[in-house]
Parts: sequence; C-alpha cells; structure tokens
Amino acid sequence: MTTAPSASQHEITILAETFRLLGDPTRLRILFFCLPEAKSVGDIADSLDLSQTLVSHHLRLLRGARLVRGERRSKQIFYEIADSHVSDMLTDMATHIDEDHVDD
Repeated sequence: MTTAPSASQHEITILAETFRLLGDPTRLRILFFCLPEAKSVGDIADSLDLSQTLVSHHLRLLRGARLVRGERRSKQIFYEIADSHVSDMLTDMATHIDEDHVDD
C-alpha cells in the first residue's frame, strides 16, 4: 500500500485549483490531444473544432497550472504535456474510467 505524501494547506489549495481546472471538458480535450506530442494552437483549434482564441485562453490557464508547457518554433508555439506526472495521471484516470466495475 502506498502512503500519501503529506501536504501543506497551501499545497492542498493549489491541488484543488488544479483539479478544478481539469473539471472543464474542453481543457481535458486539449490535454488529451496534446498527450502524444506537442501541437500548435492552430492544430488544436482545427482538430477540436474550437476557435484559436478559446484554445489560447484554455492553454494560458493550463500553462499557469503547469499542466502544459509551450515551445516557440519559428512563429508558432507548440504545446505539450508538462511532464510525466501529468501524462501518467491523465492516462491512469482514462484507464480507470474504461475499466469494468462490477460494483456499479
């Protein structure tokens, strides 16, 4: 059994805000779209049928929460999942949702 790390009140507040950000379906779609590789704002907007303005807004929030990071390539910024903690959490939760639950 894994023991949970202790967290300060400040860390709990940051974690709660992070989960609040993850509660938005559009932001989750953006994160899952960026999971395999870095994507440009235009690619994200076109593929998810969203406006570039909306995508930029969500990416700003996700970047502020350190869930994604951007890398400038020429005139475009490509966004990718910030680190393996974020990608593992997304993958693990998607797997959890897909599992058969006999108790449901």
